[in-house]
Amino acid sequence: MSQIDLKIGPKLKVFRRQQGFQANKLAEKLNISPSYLTLIEGGKRRIDADLLLRICQELKIEVSDLTNKSDYNLVNNISELLDDKLFEDLDILGPEVQDLVSTNPKIAKALIKLGDNYKKKDHELVNKIEKLSGKIVDNRKNSFPGEVISDFLQENKNYFPELENFANNIFDKVKQNNRTRYVALSSFMKSEYGITVIDIIPEEGKPFSKIFNKNKKELLLSDYLSLETKKLHAAAQIAQEGALDIINKYLKSFNFPSEESKKLTRVALLNYCGAAILMPYKLFHKECKELKYDLELLQNTFATSFEQVAHRVTCLQDPKLPGIPFHFLRVDVAGNISKRFSLSGIEIPRYGGACPRWNVYSAFSRPGVIQAAVSKMTNGEKYVCIARTVEKGVGRHGQKKSMLSIGLGCEAKYAKEFVYTENIDIADKKTEIPIGVSCRTCDRLDCSQRAFPPLHKKFDVDINNRGVSVYVND
Repeated sequence: MSQIDLKIGPKLKVFRRQQGFQANKLAEKLNISPSYLTLIEGGKRRIDADLLLRICQELKIEVSDLTNKSDYNLVNNISELLDDKLFEDLDILGPEVQDLVSTNPKIAKALIKLGDNYKKKDHELVNKIEKLSGKIVDNRKNSFPGEVISDFLQENKNYFPELENFANNIFDKVKQNNRTRYVALSSFMKSEYGITVIDIIPEEGKPFSKIFNKNKKELLLSDYLSLETKKLHAAAQIAQEGALDIINKYLKSFNFPSEESKKLTRVALLNYCGAAILMPYKLFHKECKELKYDLELLQNTFATSFEQVAHRVTCLQDPKLPGIPFHFLRVDVAGNISKRFSLSGIEIPRYGGACPRWNVYSAFSRPGVIQAAVSKMTNGEKYVCIARTVEKGVGRHGQKKSMLSIGLGCEAKYAKEFVYTENIDIADKKTEIPIGVSCRTCDRLDCSQRAFPPLHKKFDVDINNRGVSVYVND
């Protein structure tokens, strides 16, 4: 008997049940034993043509109803559904999918409906979790290393006291007029760890930022890097040599979903410690207070980059000597959020882009200029937010650099301590920019920049009426 003949038995069982026939009653009409009919329906016994015709007559079906080929579209849909990681341990094979569709097409279609419903609910759940902006961690999304780093920093409030102590000790040894200079860092690395820092121009077609040759004890830094970036790499190398045990201790306190995410978080802590060497806590805190967090003046004071300073101001969380609780995010021109951290209380979306009204996006229209704004969330909370673009890439003529935007902000109650509010009347509601977290979770129905309908409102299209957006009719 061919393979397709073996599948006729289970199909007969489906039709029998649909007709309301009990197995023993049908067997009696066919003059065969119930056990034999059970073997036929189970695909374990051959069935001759005469018996097949008699069964079809009793069930009032055509032979063709039993021999039609599988619905290949349904087979593909089931295969795609079962490709989800949820089912990977079941090891369901292609022939088994074919069997299901051939013998129980209605069940197969029911599974597709369940799959569609599952994906719809899953999408809704992700959107709702997005509204919480990282306050609840989704395990599937947690596999993205960048998100894991953000969660780790958030859990520790981006403050690591033992690394601060280490960095302060290094600064005391290498400082020159309250600055950490590149030459001093290189000399310290040579005398303390026997590592030689070498600036070289990368070979054509082989770009790099840094290469540490452990055997030769050489740290190669690309001459295309800015001096500020070279300093950070050098300081981070010092942290790697002297503070790795401290870093590993911090890493042990967190449950990492993958080794990759753990390694990238280790790099993040090395850079944290490197920045702390360049901008030691007490001195940096003092300058922040005196300069009212003027990031450009802080750049000049510590000879660092804008992004390095913006990162560093979020680390001032020593309970005995606290700074302003800031939020920080970095986005590209496509709206992707590559870094995020929030102590201000503002919700930064975990998945997808943030509200297009955030000035972190409008900053691209005026590259290199700091833009300040008072942002008002849908819950009434107000924040002072600044944003500025930065260039990243090779500092060589003819090489195109990428552009990113850095966003930094705090609650409006800290406005008097923040220099960027000097020309803004916080009390004037006309200065407020209404923003949300993201389109899917935003309650505002008066926004013309909506990219998606709001979750809380049933969306329908009225061809005769349109609000300020196609997604809003009211």
